Amino acid sequence: MATPTWPRVPYPEAVVSRTIFFGWVLVQLAGASGTTGVVVPYNLTWESTNFKTILKWEPRPINHVYTVQISHSLGNWKSKCFSTTETECDLTDEIMKDVKQTYLARVLSKLANATSSAAEPVYTNSPEFTPYSETNLGKPKIKSFKQVGTKLNVTVDDARTLVRKNGTFLSLRDVFGKDLTYILYYWKASSTGKKTAKTNTNEFLVDVDKGENYCFSVQAVIPSRNAKQKSPESSIECTTHEKGIFINMFFIIGTVVFLVIIFIIVLSLSLYKCKKTRARRNKKENSPLNVA
Repeated sequence: MATPTWPRVPYPEAVVSRTIFFGWVLVQLAGASGTTGVVVPYNLTWESTNFKTILKWEPRPINHVYTVQISHSLGNWKSKCFSTTETECDLTDEIMKDVKQTYLARVLSKLANATSSAAEPVYTNSPEFTPYSETNLGKPKIKSFKQVGTKLNVTVDDARTLVRKNGTFLSLRDVFGKDLTYILYYWKASSTGKKTAKTNTNEFLVDVDKGENYCFSVQAVIPSRNAKQKSPESSIECTTHEKGIFINMFFIIGTVVFLVIIFIIVLSLSLYKCKKTRARRNKKENSPLNVA
C-alpha cells in the first residue's frame, strides 16, 4: 500500500527571508519611481451652486501637497491652488469664462519636500463638468409681495452670480434667459391645499379670495435639464390682510372712544359751571335788602 505524500511545508526561516526580499524589491522600485510616500488623490467631486464652483477630493495630506489643474476641450492645462495642503480648490474664476464649456480637472500629488527635478507627480482626473447644465440652483428669495382685493402680486429676487459680462455680474435670468422658470406655491393660511403658478419672468399675479390671508413660497426650475432641475423652495411668506383690517378698525374705534371721552369731559365741565352760576344767582336773590 502506497504511503500518502503531503505538500512540503517550507521552514519558517525561508518564509521570513522571502518576505524580506520581496519587501526590499518593492521599496527599491518605489524609490526608483520617485513616488515613495505619495498618496494618490481620490473621490474628486464638483460642488457648484449658482456657478460658485469648488473641486473637492480626499485624503488629507500628511507629508505631501496638492496642485490642481483645469482645462476644457480646446485649451491647455492651467494650474491653480499650488502646493496646497487643503483638499478643495475654488475654480469659479476659470469656469465662469464660459459656463457652457465642458471642463476637466486633475489633482496632482507630490512629496512636500520634493525638488523640481523629482519625478512627475501622480494625479487623478475629475469627472467632466459643464456648469450651465450641472450647477445647482440656489434657494431663491422673495423680493416683495402685495395683496390687493382678489389679486396677489409676488416678485422674486433674481440672484446675482459670479459670471461676468463686460465687467458686470450677471443674474440667473441673464445667464439662463427663458430656460429659467419660477414656480409659485400658494395656499390659504387657514388650509393646507396648495395651488401653483408658473412664470418665465420674475413676477406673479394670481387670483385669490378677497379678505383671506395667503402663504406662499417660490422655486427656481430649469425644465430642459435632465438632472438638477429644481432649487430648494424659498422661505415661506404670508400676507396679513385681516391683521391690517383689525389695526384700522382698532384705530377707528380708539379715535371714536377718545372723542366720546373728550365730549363727556367738556359736557361735564359745562354742566358744572352752569350749576355753579345758577346757585350763585339764587343765593343773591334770596339775601335781605340793606335798609338805608
